[in-house]
Amino acid sequence: MIAFGVERGTPEPLTELARRLSRAEDKDRARGMFFLGALDVVRQEAGEAAAARCLAASRERAFVPFFLYPITSFLRLSFSAAGLLAPRLGGFEAAMRTIGARSAQDFLSTVVGRSFLALSGGCPRRLVSNLPSGYSTAVSYGERDVEWMGERQGRLNMFRDFMPHSYHEGVLRAALAAVGARGTHIHGRATGLLDSEYEVSWS
Repeated sequence: MIAFGVERGTPEPLTELARRLSRAEDKDRARGMFFLGALDVVRQEAGEAAAARCLAASRERAFVPFFLYPITSFLRLSFSAAGLLAPRLGGFEAAMRTIGARSAQDFLSTVVGRSFLALSGGCPRRLVSNLPSGYSTAVSYGERDVEWMGERQGRLNMFRDFMPHSYHEGVLRAALAAVGARGTHIHGRATGLLDSEYEVSWS
């Protein structure tokens, strides 16, 4: 049994997991690299036995980086991983941010990810504008759009995305770091079970 460390005011993770799983369909899938990255984070922080527990939670046997696997499997794996890592990383949401950051780093290290960065040309605004297309390469579900409130301030909206907003905060922070953005501020909030928005700015 996993003991989740939860910040005050956040949904109980097991309940949240069950609700998200109930909304998923077979067509909703994510790349194997994200499973592998989450397992590696657990392995580094908590050891091989903990990583094996998370793999078992996914109900999958192994992963190929660019193959697509059910999002239900990644939900089970990532929630299990965040629960195990919460005491070490400062809570469940902090652990999810760490997993999200690793997901972004792994994607950006691929040929596709490097092309995505090249299109951004080192410009944070261009990177944020291109995030909807980047996400569509990484997962098969959801819709995303970007609104701009200023030259260095925007809002990323996500619809029908299965991962919690803390995970995407980690993704966004790592992505902006990859283009050298400084003074980055990212604040996400849920606007529905599978919908969320992210205020993003940099100096």
